[in-house]
Amino acid sequence: MEAVPTGLLAALVGLSGGVVLGLAARLGDFCTLGALEAAVYGGDQRRMRLWGLVLGVAILGTQLLALAGLIDLGATFYHAISWNPAASILGGLVFGYGMALAGNCGFGALVRFGGGDLRSLVIVVVLGIFGFIALSGPLAPLRELVFPQPAATGPQGIVHDLGQLGVALLLTVLALGLLPLGWALSHAPLRAQPKMLAWGVAAGLAVVWCLVGTTWLFNDSLGAVAVEGPSFTAPVGRTLLFLMTSTAGGINFSVGSVLGVMLGALLGSLLRGLFRWEACEDPRELGRQVSGAVLMGVGGVVAMGCSIGQGVTGIATLAWTGPVTLLSIVVGAMIGLRQLIAGFNPG
Repeated sequence: MEAVPTGLLAALVGLSGGVVLGLAARLGDFCTLGALEAAVYGGDQRRMRLWGLVLGVAILGTQLLALAGLIDLGATFYHAISWNPAASILGGLVFGYGMALAGNCGFGALVRFGGGDLRSLVIVVVLGIFGFIALSGPLAPLRELVFPQPAATGPQGIVHDLGQLGVALLLTVLALGLLPLGWALSHAPLRAQPKMLAWGVAAGLAVVWCLVGTTWLFNDSLGAVAVEGPSFTAPVGRTLLFLMTSTAGGINFSVGSVLGVMLGALLGSLLRGLFRWEACEDPRELGRQVSGAVLMGVGGVVAMGCSIGQGVTGIATLAWTGPVTLLSIVVGAMIGLRQLIAGFNPG
């Protein structure tokens, strides 16, 4: 193992976790926007409740392993960077609205591209480019001015803040982990879908695995590898950089996780017999999707994560950024869906 570069090891951790997430999306119907659409406009809560299962498993696994010393939550940017509520809310709203326009989040676009949808390739590329425009390109100075990201001056997060009020750490972890699990499993139609349940558990464990694997590499490399979990805004841009010029952006966890999701989605599509090439026949539709990708790239960087990066990984670390950003993404997406489906007309 000492002869293998740490960046490659991190990429393998991301690749394995990404493959599981891609398979969960294709074989277990794990999808952010699809869950919202099905619950609100289709009257089917199974995919929404599946999110509760994923979150419950991710929270319990992450927090219990952190207590065991196998995950260093303080080394994740969710806890190392001082929380800016305005960035979480505004970035989440912009990301969610863009997600509705694009018809997918970054994770969903990678999954659909893995199934042969060439429209999603456009979304992925535009999201990655504009994410980096906001992260380190022309928009970076403005973003840093409006939404500064100073280092945290001390412990922060849900567990710490509730602990200041006298709530026991283990009680907080168990309550916040079991609550979404109970909400998910109380839904009989979801319980009747063992395949969805299995892939929901697998998706939650994939997030835990990524945090465990990168923590081990963080310690082994003396901090050269960051502790992180799946996220699909800035990592998409890093993957594009690696594919274009590997010397400018080397192999790392982000590259592995992005490629892993596409590989898992491809395998899942082939197993279900759903792989087929698709292209956009309506220029207006493509324009709307590109606009949505631009908003997701910028919003995701401002919020420091997407529906998976903050909505699952961030929540698993029990940072305030996670639930606040996810709620903002949901609100932004509902506004966008309302505009697209109902045109803001009453009734």
